[in-house]
Amino acid sequence: MTGTLPAFPGVRAERCPFDPPPAIQALQKEGPLTRVRLWDGSTPWLVTTHAEQRALLGHPQVSADVTRPGYPLSAPRLNGSLSFILMDDPEHARQRRMVQAAFTVRRVEGMRPAVQRIVDRLIDDLLAGPKPVDLVEAFALPVPSLVICELLGVPYADHDFFQDHSRILIRRVTPPEERAAAGGRLLDYLDRLVGDKLEHPGDDLLSKVAERVRAGELTREQAAQMGVLLLVAGHETTANMIALGTLALLQHPDQLAVLCGSDDPKVVAGAVEELLRYLNITHGGRRRVAKADIEIAGQVIRAGEGIILANDVGNRDPEVFPHPDELDLGRDARRHVAFGFGVHQCLGQPLARLELQVVYGTLYRRIPTLALAAGLEQIPFKHDGQVYGVYELPVTW
Repeated sequence: MTGTLPAFPGVRAERCPFDPPPAIQALQKEGPLTRVRLWDGSTPWLVTTHAEQRALLGHPQVSADVTRPGYPLSAPRLNGSLSFILMDDPEHARQRRMVQAAFTVRRVEGMRPAVQRIVDRLIDDLLAGPKPVDLVEAFALPVPSLVICELLGVPYADHDFFQDHSRILIRRVTPPEERAAAGGRLLDYLDRLVGDKLEHPGDDLLSKVAERVRAGELTREQAAQMGVLLLVAGHETTANMIALGTLALLQHPDQLAVLCGSDDPKVVAGAVEELLRYLNITHGGRRRVAKADIEIAGQVIRAGEGIILANDVGNRDPEVFPHPDELDLGRDARRHVAFGFGVHQCLGQPLARLELQVVYGTLYRRIPTLALAAGLEQIPFKHDGQVYGVYELPVTW
């Protein structure tokens, strides 16, 4: 039985690297829910339609607790403390409230001038340096890394260390012992920084987290784990969107011309939403497990059964987005589920949006002749990652 089910997350078509895997996308035509087979032989429900994804992501009987039996793991689970995004309320909400003030739209908007300075300086360095150049290494990674380091109070001089270890953690094919070692080193690193903040607090988010340790609201290990989450999520996802978004635009010159020819913030903001919908770098789906029987779309998800919300396929739902496989920067794509939905939706989405708005609104206008320095077939895509993107993006101008 399980051998005949489609494997998830599936394989993308080489000629369509921006689209979800064809076998998974085809399941949407068969109905909102179907069974799939995971690496460990388990057979959770895959939810492919936009409406049902939002309904389940907001359902009180759907759990994000990775320790619950039946949770559909994407790789062997490591022992140790958990990130609050893998917990349910009330503990999830309690820990999330400790850091959410730093990510409000108003607070993040105040960072726009600083982010603009970072982007402009890195573009200056690009223009002054040799070409071709790897845009990932020279631009896409440094932008969010510099921003999250400034916000958290993490020394950017350590970026090689945390970027290298983040890559190990988010590769699906990394052996469990290597993931455990990388996770342990990152946790130790953040633990030392929390200790430094306890001794010498500053005006940064990690210092505020350390205050919670001093107040007895968090253990030091919980604080370090929170730091790992914010640091890794704060640079990896946005870096991949910058590089993959640039590649998609270079492959769609008519859409790139929209950004090159406009300095209207609304046009840029709309382009960011459409690129988030179209690309969906979280291509392993959002993982959940049912706490009780749930009836939806003519099916019953039993208590203890795993659920995967395939957001990349949900964002290609023709019932919500006409001609969904087309990149259209004029589309109103705000209903996408790239950041999830419900109480667990991405905490850092205001910051990610701001960074992408500044990057997409600046890079192509300042370097209007930006072009690939290799064929699309030579670009190394992250087919083996929890987060989709490219390992390198050689460009010239």
